[in-house]
Amino acid sequence: MNRKIDIRVVTRLPALMGLLGCVLTLVSGVQAHASVALLMEEPYGAFGAFNPTGHAAVYLNHVCADTPTQLRMCRSGEYGVVISRYHKVDGYDWIAMPLIPYLYAVDDLNAVPMSVDRATVTRLRDAYRRERLMALAPDNNQGGTPKGEWVQLVGSSYDRTIHGFQVESTPEQDERFVALVNDKRNVGHFNLLFHNCADFSRVVLDTYLPHAIHRNFIADVGLMTPKQVARSLVKYGKKHPELQMSAFVIPQVPGSVARSHGVDGVAESLVKSKKYLLPLAVLSPEFTGAVVVAYLTEGRMRLPKNATMFEVDDAEMTGGPLVPVALPGERMPVKATKSGNVVPPN
Repeated sequence: MNRKIDIRVVTRLPALMGLLGCVLTLVSGVQAHASVALLMEEPYGAFGAFNPTGHAAVYLNHVCADTPTQLRMCRSGEYGVVISRYHKVDGYDWIAMPLIPYLYAVDDLNAVPMSVDRATVTRLRDAYRRERLMALAPDNNQGGTPKGEWVQLVGSSYDRTIHGFQVESTPEQDERFVALVNDKRNVGHFNLLFHNCADFSRVVLDTYLPHAIHRNFIADVGLMTPKQVARSLVKYGKKHPELQMSAFVIPQVPGSVARSHGVDGVAESLVKSKKYLLPLAVLSPEFTGAVVVAYLTEGRMRLPKNATMFEVDDAEMTGGPLVPVALPGERMPVKATKSGNVVPPN
């Protein structure tokens, strides 16, 4: 007999335990079923303050990488791949990274530090580069660490919090995507307005879910943003409950590294920024009013703030992409056994 059992876990843990537990649940609790997830990543630093739309990537839990530019189906024990478009990384359009290095710049979750400062992040990234990424990011002329956007390939969770939106896929869809991507030329043509990371995520998701992702010509003036990709995916998931839409959060690693901040759309960023909105209101009150209306009607999106409820058969997850929303230190995710089953904590 199949019956739904809701498990609420309210035990408070240190931030790192919540962080690692979330990822362990993500990589081990969903392996029985293929899934595709949008990663909507928060902006950070000086560029993030100027352009608060953040970064978009796609996580595929049954697709892996032979190399950063060649995909294949995963083997047993592998955790999938994160793929995204980057600007000026050895001339490539997209790069694929294994999940754990992408998040933490290490191969083993046990090696993730409890907290980090900027020097630790730099050291971890450079160590991983020297071991795995020398073809993409060779030493500079002095034999040291090169500058450039290769740093976005590893250790993302040291810089920002990541919001995930996940739906079920099929092995046939994964195999088709691998074949399509491997067959196409991988030549960089990044453009912030029309060929950015969100545009790439839209193309990837449309391979799995045709016509699911749409531009918003009101709130984002037709530009594709990570938040619009997420909004479209959530809307599509609500119309298609068979896809088992779910959400999760991978928190930023604790430490002295500056915290990331919320993801905004185009109109939303103008409305929230007084340094832009007030001059616009003086120069063009009609346009400013239109921007505010666009944000209020089309630009808002609420992100989940608490851990989700699990609906499992007899307190055991047998597969599927039901992943918890896990905020640092708030809730303990359920535990996953080696077989992929999920049981409540003691």
